[in-house]
Amino acid sequence: MAENIDYESEHPTYANGRRDDFHPVVFITSAGLILSFVFLSLLWPDRAFEVFSTVKSEITHAAGWFFMLAADFFLLTCIYLLFAKGWDIRLGGPDAEPDFSYSQWMAMLFSAGMGIGLVFWSVAEPVTHLQTPPLETTPAISPEAAGSAMAMTYFHWGLHAWGIYSLMGLALAYFSFNRGLPLTIRSTLHPLLGDRIHGNLGNLVDIVASVATLFGVATSLGFGVQQVNSGLHYAFGVDKGTAIQIILIAVITALATTSVVLGLDKGIRRLSELNMVMAALLLAFVFIAGPTLFELNGFVQNLGHYFQQFIELSSWTEAYRDTTWREGWTIFYWAWWIAWSPF
Repeated sequence: MAENIDYESEHPTYANGRRDDFHPVVFITSAGLILSFVFLSLLWPDRAFEVFSTVKSEITHAAGWFFMLAADFFLLTCIYLLFAKGWDIRLGGPDAEPDFSYSQWMAMLFSAGMGIGLVFWSVAEPVTHLQTPPLETTPAISPEAAGSAMAMTYFHWGLHAWGIYSLMGLALAYFSFNRGLPLTIRSTLHPLLGDRIHGNLGNLVDIVASVATLFGVATSLGFGVQQVNSGLHYAFGVDKGTAIQIILIAVITALATTSVVLGLDKGIRRLSELNMVMAALLLAFVFIAGPTLFELNGFVQNLGHYFQQFIELSSWTEAYRDTTWREGWTIFYWAWWIAWSPF
């Protein structure tokens, strides 16, 4: 068993990585940027939509290749760490014991990591790809389009997403619980920046991470609210509109805040376990009530398509096609996972 390595910090604010310190520069700057964004968007919604749509388009177009390489790097690094020297390092030290069981951790990982997005897009994405295949040579609503649609959905919600999450989570946990650094993104850069993480450079890293995480949360919340609003409209005739969605945002935010305030054990764990029970019941209903044999055959075939096209999809940049499909789907997903990973 590898030994735990303690980090001796000259900065008591950051020592031991356990204190809930208030960092004014990070908080005030992050809050200021976020509130400015919200205020300007409410003041000029049409202009804000135009500006952010343009910025998103330019970033995904110019840096799409980088997002593809970054996601591949995250996943390959995780695979390397499975076999590299030091794989037996125990997070928290050689005598540390897990606070939760594997099933509890899995429940929290899936609920916090994907949650409502997986419920919605697991159906919406393959249907969309079936109707409008990314390759014009594939006929719409055909067996070929169906196989490609499922492989693409597996790709977007599969190993790459969890590779991004895993590497970020591993880095945060190791530098906090094994090296005594704060549980913040700046700590993961200590091997590169050294004690400069305690200064303005470290503050900048945490500010960027805070703002990016908020946008990741906002994306999930936005999708979730639209989904809930549509479900209520379909089932009970509730109006679809901004007013209802604002109320839903307030309710969901209040529930999430309550879960966080109650703590990891009483709040997040119990809510996550409830989510997994409901998801398992839904899965069981679909499996039993649906075409069971077709579902089993489809699962095996879809998994095969996913691995057959894995390398091609992992490096597909549309370099020889004048289209933007990849920017609206794959690059959007990779940016979403990266932005959400600090949470």
